[in-house]
Amino acid sequence: MSKKTNKETQDLIAKATAGDKKALELLVTDVQDIVFNLSLRMLGTFSDAEDATQDILLKMITHLSSFRGDSAFTTWVFRIAVNHLKNYKKHMFAHHALSFSYYGDDIENAKIQDVPDVTQNVEKAILAEELKMSCTNVMLQCLDAESRCIFILGTMFKLDSRIAGEILEMSPEAYRQRLSRIRKKMADFLGQYCGEYGSGRCKCKDRVNYAIQSHRINPLQLDYMTATEIPIQAIRDVKNAMEHIDDLSQDFSFCKPYQSPEHTKMLIQELLNSPQLSMIRNMERRSQT
Repeated sequence: MSKKTNKETQDLIAKATAGDKKALELLVTDVQDIVFNLSLRMLGTFSDAEDATQDILLKMITHLSSFRGDSAFTTWVFRIAVNHLKNYKKHMFAHHALSFSYYGDDIENAKIQDVPDVTQNVEKAILAEELKMSCTNVMLQCLDAESRCIFILGTMFKLDSRIAGEILEMSPEAYRQRLSRIRKKMADFLGQYCGEYGSGRCKCKDRVNYAIQSHRINPLQLDYMTATEIPIQAIRDVKNAMEHIDDLSQDFSFCKPYQSPEHTKMLIQELLNSPQLSMIRNMERRSQT
């Protein structure tokens, strides 16, 4: 994500709403990694995050003329994304809800020693790292949608409580209090059960075969290990990352940001070039006149 001034962004929006395709592409490029990473943490899997990213960016494109500049452009995009993701029912975990008690019971009682080697000659250390990133991300599904959103905005994006509260339609004080409680809940669970981020007995290397057999990871499709990691600053607005909430940041180092997958970028480019989008945008422009 490039850091543009408010005036540069406003100029791009004006050009894009007037039909300038290059300006629209620049706006989409600026926010697609933000939208993808928010979607990935909210929904739990790469495939669901890719689908939701396309949906959200289409909403952003087709409602661009409604942006009035009352807030930062990224805040406006966050609001569209959050509202979409909180009510998103097409992802896998919408139909297979998780809970901390379920996760804890699986860690304590799964018969991992009874599972044969199903690594398909993929190095076990690589599979263990894939499982670590997948497991901690899926663990977020143990939170309800709003709590998950609060955690992600505060922990990954480190939004100032005034901005996060505006996005979530709650006071800054309420947001800070809820963020602190949710982060403690997550840290307590990791501390009790996880041997990677806490003092628990669960070790990813010991659970690789069980995870493959349970379809939690696929040796032939390593989403996290093949994704391109980007600097955390690339999706954070540094001036809004100064607020201190608690001392738990190190516990959540698994919240790494990634580039939007190439497949997603290609689909977004196809969308931008599609005659259907041109028709929708022309209809929208006519409705505004």
